[in-house]
Amino acid sequence: MKVTQSAALNSELMAEAKEFGMKLSRFRIARGIKQAEAALRAGLSRNTAYRMESGDPGVAFGQILRYVNAIAPGITLLQIMSESDPALAALSYRERTKRVRDLSQSEIEELDF
Repeated sequence: MKVTQSAALNSELMAEAKEFGMKLSRFRIARGIKQAEAALRAGLSRNTAYRMESGDPGVAFGQILRYVNAIAPGITLLQIMSESDPALAALSYRERTKRVRDLSQSEIEELDF
């Protein structure tokens, strides 16, 4: 009988796998690399990259390491988990909502129809 990794893990470990997948996805996006391109560089299928970024615990550890190395050679898993990469800081800054200022009286009059 085939046993899937997700069925064999408890809910806390599954949550950690999902969190790692999310951080891996954000890291790739922060570096400006498409998922298919990263998978190709790592010698993986796009489906495997998708499973990795979805937090599938059945993906082999070596495949994860190759994928990370394809995105940013020399980066460690610890740096991804701690989100200490400068590209992630830049992505967070871009995602932050901008404060909207109130319209001036002249701008309000221009909009009045």
